[in-house]
Amino acid sequence: MPTLRAFASYPLCPIASFDLGRQASNKLLFPCNLSHTLNKGSRMHKAYQLKAGFWESIKSGIISNNTTQVVEPPSTPAEEEEPLPEELVLIEKTEPDGTVEEIIFSSGGDVDVYDLQALCDKVGWPRRPLSKLAAALKNSYLVATLHSVRKSPGSDGNDQKKLIGLARATSDHAFNATIWDVLVDPSYQGQGLGKALVEKIIRTLLQRDIGNISLFADSQVVDFYQNLGFEPDPEGIKGMFWYPKY
Repeated sequence: MPTLRAFASYPLCPIASFDLGRQASNKLLFPCNLSHTLNKGSRMHKAYQLKAGFWESIKSGIISNNTTQVVEPPSTPAEEEEPLPEELVLIEKTEPDGTVEEIIFSSGGDVDVYDLQALCDKVGWPRRPLSKLAAALKNSYLVATLHSVRKSPGSDGNDQKKLIGLARATSDHAFNATIWDVLVDPSYQGQGLGKALVEKIIRTLLQRDIGNISLFADSQVVDFYQNLGFEPDPEGIKGMFWYPKY
């Protein structure tokens, strides 16, 4: 099973079109070309340049792009982790009848597991127990969502809101993170929404000095992730998996 590896701290691209199929475990991908700026607000780090490869970066948790930056802990007390913006309008459009639709990115608020299951059905994913879906969301390091909010003239605040996209990440909160469950409602694909989800998660992980980022992808979306800086089989290293064979 090929692996993709990325250290990702490139300038994140503007939204571009893509169609997202099912994300699954055919390939393991990692972000690459990381040249993360380690100054975060008023927090300053001392850094030293060292040559390092993929394994060195994994073992030490330091960030690599041909050279590796070894980071000294700040002398000031640790700052709180910088959160994603709670809500951001990505797209707004007005229909001929005056109805306004907004596509809203959010990292705050609860996700209704029934809405998530319905979204998984739309993209053709197999159903998973609702209790496990809820546990997966609760135990995620980051959860980002996209909602469509439709406002009709004279609706008096009775807006129609539905879940149209989601991505999440798990992490050890220090070195490594894995992005999971990137999905977009098929009727909203082709507008760059999946790319926006992934980029915002990567940006937040990098802001928190988490530079080892991986994900799993079906073959039909590998090119999409490579365009975001993910790389298969870094230095020929393969992902290893164990699962019950019954």
